Amino acid sequence: MTLDATDRAILNRMQDDLPLTAQPYAAVAEELRLSEHDLLTRLSRMKDDRVITRFGPFFDAAAMGGAFCLCAMSVQPEDFETVLTKVNAHPEVAHNYERTHRLNMWFVLATETPEGIKATADAIERETGIKVLRFPKLQEFFIGFRVAA
Repeated sequence: MTLDATDRAILNRMQDDLPLTAQPYAAVAEELRLSEHDLLTRLSRMKDDRVITRFGPFFDAAAMGGAFCLCAMSVQPEDFETVLTKVNAHPEVAHNYERTHRLNMWFVLATETPEGIKATADAIERETGIKVLRFPKLQEFFIGFRVAA
């Protein structure tokens, strides 16, 4: 898929804060001199075409009483897809990536309580028969990650 200048403007703008209004997409569309319908249609098309894979807020789970934990597993290559399906079936799993390393599956657990990390990781271990290494967050850094379209 080829992105035009309007698609790029939308992608760049949507990485900033959305207005806290009853109709945030209408406000962004107005900023970009588009109709709300055009903005939503283009976002939907880019998601369908996998230009974007996720669109949504980032929450500070710890501030709300929850927890995050980076996890890694060593999965046999021939079992990777099966294990991936089992791991990703847990709604607490986000950002699952394959790496070319002995620890070849990395993912983040985000749970409503700190105890949820242990419960979910333990469940994944039972379901897969593979140890889940846990790397809890010790300190948070905000890097303001953006990707220019």
